[in-house]
Amino acid sequence: MQTNGQDTENGKGMPDINADENMAGTTHLNDALADESEFDKKQQELDEMKDKYLRLVAEFDNFRKRTAKERIELMQTANKETIIALLDVLDDSERAAKQLENTTDITAIKEGVMLVFNKLKSTLQAKGLKPMENLHTEFNADLHDAVTEIPAPTEELKGKVLDELQKGYLLNDKLIRHARVVVGK
Repeated sequence: MQTNGQDTENGKGMPDINADENMAGTTHLNDALADESEFDKKQQELDEMKDKYLRLVAEFDNFRKRTAKERIELMQTANKETIIALLDVLDDSERAAKQLENTTDITAIKEGVMLVFNKLKSTLQAKGLKPMENLHTEFNADLHDAVTEIPAPTEELKGKVLDELQKGYLLNDKLIRHARVVVGK
């Protein structure tokens, strides 16, 4: 049996003065190992988070570059459909120009020019282009550019569009060119 650090079995009878220190050292060593193990876990978690962050940043950068490239390609080819549709009108215009050189019949020339014009108009309308109707409508600064104001011939035409100098156009119901108009005052 052992009491107060004495070894009665071995008969030494001397107290072990280092026993408390050895126990404290072992406890400190265990705490240090536990702290080091905890630190290693936290360091590993931090390394995993850094790796995830770097991968996410790289993915986002690739996404940004890819979408910028796609946007540039889209802008470069956005008008392709419209241009292809207008090539028929261009071909008709070239044929009409050749006929102008050889024909003296004015009515045939007028009919040919009107056919080309109507084809151009219908092609553009098929692509969503619509001319705005402006005459005798209320002046709207969002849709019209007032070139000048003139005295209105009647009282009900005051503040309304009296003449259209240049047509305004809508593309798929979005304004692409303001109408240049004369307004009554």
